[in-house]
Amino acid sequence: MSEAIARACADGAHHQPACEALGLSVRTLQRWRGDGAVSGDRRLRAHRSQGSVRTPANRLCLKEQTDVLAVANEERFASLSPHQIVPALADEGRYMASESTFYRLLRDADQLARRGRPKASARVRPQPFEATGPNQVWSWEITYLASTVRGAFFYFYLIMDIYSRKIVGWEVYPQECAEHAARVFHKAHLREGVRADALVLHSDNGAPMKGATMLATLQRLGVVPSFSRPSVSNDNPYSESLFNTVKGRPNFPDQPFESPETARAWVAKFARWYNDEHLHSALMFVTPTQRHRGEDADLLTQRDAVYQAAKAANPARWSGSTRDWNAPTSVLLNPGKPTSRTTRADANEA
Repeated sequence: MSEAIARACADGAHHQPACEALGLSVRTLQRWRGDGAVSGDRRLRAHRSQGSVRTPANRLCLKEQTDVLAVANEERFASLSPHQIVPALADEGRYMASESTFYRLLRDADQLARRGRPKASARVRPQPFEATGPNQVWSWEITYLASTVRGAFFYFYLIMDIYSRKIVGWEVYPQECAEHAARVFHKAHLREGVRADALVLHSDNGAPMKGATMLATLQRLGVVPSFSRPSVSNDNPYSESLFNTVKGRPNFPDQPFESPETARAWVAKFARWYNDEHLHSALMFVTPTQRHRGEDADLLTQRDAVYQAAKAANPARWSGSTRDWNAPTSVLLNPGKPTSRTTRADANEA
């Protein structure tokens, strides 16, 4: 190596370009010459590339490697890591290899996956549904209301229509169970006059939602149940948002409720306000009741006419078009890709 650089320099080359051409620094060449080396490549990787690295003396032979893998795959060791296998073998008076060697051989054999019970499969996103009118897709949930007894709560059952955001059913009970849930839902179903096989009911994975009584009620009424993934609140966004509105009201009590009756009295006032007075931002600022009854179209048309007249009277005040008062024509629950939206009719066919 040093001789090759010397010859290049004798032919007119400079030291730095000659060293760079061989992947060497000038300082390294100077160090080699200071050590008395005049030829050869002293870099370790050069020897490796030339196949001059000897097999380590402590390397396991092929039979020993095979024996290590066989022991690691024995039924009693199949769920253990090498850090557990090696000491267990030592207790039996056997030493086959170190923990790192076990790991290396398992990795080389593509067996270094998690040893033990396989992890649960990925949670599949719930089927998306599209509501194009009221009483097609409902969402329901239960939230806690604090009581005056420390550690005890009242349970607020709430069912809403995701198309209109209307509260179609609610109740407060001192217990959480599937029987109460079925009762609340059945009353709402009758009160709204939902036709058979017309409704999807979405909820989370709680016990009341999946209890036998609740599921039997849904089956009898021809309602398709839909469930969120465990511990994923985003799969039930409309109910979660409504509960945020409930507990964010300025008149939500600062003190715990004394009884289910006092809680019901407050919820009744909230439901009337929310359904009949609250101008919902997602509904172009009409009330849920107006949207549920189909009255929103005329109201929004009237608003648009007011804006058009205002622009015609003072066109200089408008830099562009007037406000868009078109109501949303559909609402999506857990939307997936645009081609995967499912209506209630699609669910029936499935």
